[in-house]
Amino acid sequence: MEGIRYVSSSRVQAANPNGKTQRIELTPWNLQLLLVGSIQKGLLFPKPNAGLIHHLETSLSHTLDHFPPLAGRLASTDEHDDTISFFIDCNNAGALFVHAAADGVTISDVLKPVYVPSVVKSFFPLSGVKNYEGTSKPLLAVQVTELVDGIFIGCTINHLGVDGTSFWHFFNSWAEISRGFVHLSKPPVLQRWFLSGTDHPIRISQSHFKRSHEDQFVPPPLQERVFHFTKENIVKLKSKANAEICTNKISSLQALLSHLWRSVIRNKTLDPEEEVHYRVLVGARPRLNELAEQYFGNAVQTASVTMKVKELLEQGLGNVAWQMNRVVATHSEEKLKKFLEAWTASPSLITMRSVTSNALITSSSPWFNIYGNDFGWGRPVAVRSGPGNKHDGKITVFRGVDEGSIDIEACLSRETLEAMANDEEFMAAVTI
Repeated sequence: MEGIRYVSSSRVQAANPNGKTQRIELTPWNLQLLLVGSIQKGLLFPKPNAGLIHHLETSLSHTLDHFPPLAGRLASTDEHDDTISFFIDCNNAGALFVHAAADGVTISDVLKPVYVPSVVKSFFPLSGVKNYEGTSKPLLAVQVTELVDGIFIGCTINHLGVDGTSFWHFFNSWAEISRGFVHLSKPPVLQRWFLSGTDHPIRISQSHFKRSHEDQFVPPPLQERVFHFTKENIVKLKSKANAEICTNKISSLQALLSHLWRSVIRNKTLDPEEEVHYRVLVGARPRLNELAEQYFGNAVQTASVTMKVKELLEQGLGNVAWQMNRVVATHSEEKLKKFLEAWTASPSLITMRSVTSNALITSSSPWFNIYGNDFGWGRPVAVRSGPGNKHDGKITVFRGVDEGSIDIEACLSRETLEAMANDEEFMAAVTI
């Protein structure tokens, strides 16, 4: 399979920017992500008519009118007490727009292989850029890659500006503008929310920032595979999990992720007494009355399930899913606010090394509107993620093409993925 050819790159600014420069303050949910990478997701479409590139550039410019932070830059201030603070300067410096071509690459070349082909990594711009580098790099970068019979629209957005909900909020809005919408169906709420009494900008110790910044993380060789789960098979897993412990509270996603987790651990060589972790992201918007549904920014918190290997494998699907259910349920309004209060008092930055040891980490959500992103020439045929923040155990969850189905993009060692493919219990729920 051939690589890609870069055709052009340009800077896209908001078409009708607000006259005054807006400053967006950053909350603990934003700031804790300074040292990790951007969110990278993209959609694969059948090839539309000519004139595509100019149309996408123009519609992106008009979309940025509604999302000024994405046309801005990260700014920092060195305070007098050996601390540093950050904010987003909505200065309309512009987003990066790249036009590329994958000569000889077809939609089938992307979707048919068992493992995600390496060329997909090249469909995303600004790979490897950390969030704190947003002081000099665009906070939004788009790459439109033309295939023989399709196009791939890849987006890289600085994680200090968005979580998964806000990422797809922007993507959905761009698709609406591209289709000719004058007014967005869901205008973003840009005003940041802080706990009452929070002194902002929040200051971070310079020494802590520099020390954490020096913690370099290099993942081992990894592969990615997309596992497809039909609505029917997910229902069976949910029913099985609930029946095993006589409850009806375990969700479809909790049952599915527990099924995956048990297979990953079963197919690794681990000490039965060793502790393993599953980290899921819990959305704050539905749990905090102060946050609007269209709140644009970061509003998620990590929930971690910890079990010994022997417990995970011996106690059955239902018990594992129940442990996950209980951990998620503890993330009440009170707990979320206590985290914000504690982090503000003593900031701590996430590093890739600190969260990846013996852990699966799930990002994205089957609730996000993936296949409604019609730019004017029809629905996408697939979604893929970029190389940002990938590690052994990164699990990305997407809504499937068919209603009620879920696709899981698992980033693991090739040995583990090969063993999972021969795991009859796991693969019984997978559709090839």
